[in-house]
Amino acid sequence: MLSLRARMIKLLMQNRNLFRLRMKKENVDWNDYEAILRFRRDVEEGAGKFGKLPEGIMISPVDIDNMPAEWIFYTAAQKDRVILYFHGGGYVTGTCQSHRAIVAKFVKNSGVAALLFEYRLAPEHRFPAALDDALAAYSWLLDQGMGNSNIVFVGDSAGGGLVLAALLALRDQGMPLPAAAVSYSPVTDFKCSGESYRTKARVCLAPAGLASACARHYAGDNDLGLPYISPLYGELQGLPPLLIYAGEDETLRDDSIRFAQKAEAAGIQSIAKIATVVEPFLSMPEPWHYRNKVTWHMAATGKQEPVLGFFREASRQLVPISHCWLIPEKRNG
Repeated sequence: MLSLRARMIKLLMQNRNLFRLRMKKENVDWNDYEAILRFRRDVEEGAGKFGKLPEGIMISPVDIDNMPAEWIFYTAAQKDRVILYFHGGGYVTGTCQSHRAIVAKFVKNSGVAALLFEYRLAPEHRFPAALDDALAAYSWLLDQGMGNSNIVFVGDSAGGGLVLAALLALRDQGMPLPAAAVSYSPVTDFKCSGESYRTKARVCLAPAGLASACARHYAGDNDLGLPYISPLYGELQGLPPLLIYAGEDETLRDDSIRFAQKAEAAGIQSIAKIATVVEPFLSMPEPWHYRNKVTWHMAATGKQEPVLGFFREASRQLVPISHCWLIPEKRNG
């Protein structure tokens, strides 16, 4: 079970309206463009307040065909292997600033440099803009002389879904695939058909109605079941090793579990089960602590070793690692 501290913080987050001296929870129409703009401002302001970088981290901005990106190095980071990081934000928000501190912790703890890029956001830039930008970032890395076997994709939430969509697109185009991919609470089904969208709605910290609104902001008039929008509906044969995390008490839980089960059914050998515990942290940028996600717990506490070990071995190709996953479970104490 969750610790007493975690339960207390979770209770506070479920009643976060009290932090703003409001007795009732705010009812936001996420289909409204102004709500998306406020969401973006909140994310950036929160990152500015709480996004402190670990000591020894160096940032080097780069331009990828007019797409902002940045290298994130640690003083002792290896330059021969790279994390390509796909930020989350429902495809409607997220920048290098909003995720810089999180990615920096991966860099410091793994000793591997990262490239963080800003794909275009919806609703101004609908599908396939984000996917096109992700493929451009990967192609740019290859053009710099980085071998595909030395690149690992990592992404959270919508970025986690974009990781999986990018893998499908790269495979379909006959492009060389990265060594492995790690996906936190990925959006794999923008139809929102998983049972957890119903059963976890009361306990999930994500704002009500946000997922379905983001789906339409991003997909526009396109079919929500297109595999490059909702990877769950794609053919999954031939993907590289995958590690997928999800939180027990989040509406996106079944997006992860169903994708992992389908990947296994496609013949990808399972090598591990990763126990998942999620504790929301006040130290993470508002409104990201809306989300009951593994990402923020691991980034805030440095408990990234299962992931780090996974992509260390995958990128070094020490063993033929295959698909990893997951049965959510609670932590004792």
